[in-house]
Amino acid sequence: MPIIERVEVIDFKYDVKDMGSSFTHAHNHVGYVEGSTLSLSKYAIVVECDDGSRGEYIALWGGTRPALAQTLMLASDLPGRDSDQREAFYTEWNRRLCHMDHMGQGPVDIVLWDLAGKQAGKSISKMIGQYRNKLPTYASTYHGDDGMLNSNEAFVDFAKHCYDMGYRAFKHHGWFDGDARKEASLVLALGDALSDKMKLMYDAASDLKTFADALYVGRACDDANFFWYEDPYRDNSLSAFSHKKLRSMIKTPLLITEHVRALEAKCDFIMAGGTDFVRVDPEYDMGITGALKTAHMAEAFGLDVEIHAPGPAHRQLMASIRNTNFYEMAEVGPKLKNILPPCYACGYQDELDSIDENGCVTVPDGPGLGVTYDWDWLNYHATNRFVFGKK
Repeated sequence: MPIIERVEVIDFKYDVKDMGSSFTHAHNHVGYVEGSTLSLSKYAIVVECDDGSRGEYIALWGGTRPALAQTLMLASDLPGRDSDQREAFYTEWNRRLCHMDHMGQGPVDIVLWDLAGKQAGKSISKMIGQYRNKLPTYASTYHGDDGMLNSNEAFVDFAKHCYDMGYRAFKHHGWFDGDARKEASLVLALGDALSDKMKLMYDAASDLKTFADALYVGRACDDANFFWYEDPYRDNSLSAFSHKKLRSMIKTPLLITEHVRALEAKCDFIMAGGTDFVRVDPEYDMGITGALKTAHMAEAFGLDVEIHAPGPAHRQLMASIRNTNFYEMAEVGPKLKNILPPCYACGYQDELDSIDENGCVTVPDGPGLGVTYDWDWLNYHATNRFVFGKK
């Protein structure tokens, strides 16, 4: 029974070139800005046991400042505990964070899965029960901007480029201003050019201003034969009633629940008829433990789950799930690499050119997450360290 002796949380910062926040309206997204540099902060977690085993994870998407605060709360619970008690931790932390958004829970659960996989000498997906090791992938774009994806033609040209690379599915994020006519025009342009070649998806990122806007763009998705329509408007995709109403008025399937936290709330959303596909993310949804619960719950309803964002935990999770369709290669564009930290020493990456000739990515088959982190890079970029347990 491996006992956790030490937990270290390492805060770090790194720069992304040609990225900035040049937009004049109030929005929390950033985009392509030639010549600009954006500093981003993330954090890593290391768990060490008395038998010498070690689990590691870098929070890629949910590694925000509020999430870090929650992770530090939970990390302090681990020293002296059996490292295999992931289900017990899930239950304890579900209750402990009930007044919060649970965003700090996912990375701690994932690092425990990495630890268990290394102790067992198996990848996480093989521990769970692997369904596949090749994942069909879609290109998921940056939002529209002033210098890269700045027109319908630019989006269409990029989609064609992705098709030529081997992608058979393409999702775009439109502009930030929530202009329904502008968004519908782009949807129709992509449909006219590519609906007979690729599965097309649209993520409005909750930018459309009203239900009427969501309906207008949804009908454009119908005309363009889109595969799904995601997070349409500024209720922040939290109202099952409004999305059930929208579903009754359009044909394109909705993909909701990225912003709906916890298994029970997602189940209620499904029961209320608020979505067709179910969104899940191991970082956002209380870890691999929580995401698997959601996937199996959706499977019982006969629904598919779609995993949000890329990363080694996301690949291991998708490899373990039957009722899912595509891996999200996010975010990509013709002039920008992914903004994720270059933190791997094993060649792993989530970039536009990471797919094979069949439009798939491979699931790492090493123990745990199956990746090796570049600790020289991480330690160089570290800004703070928090240690719990043995010093």
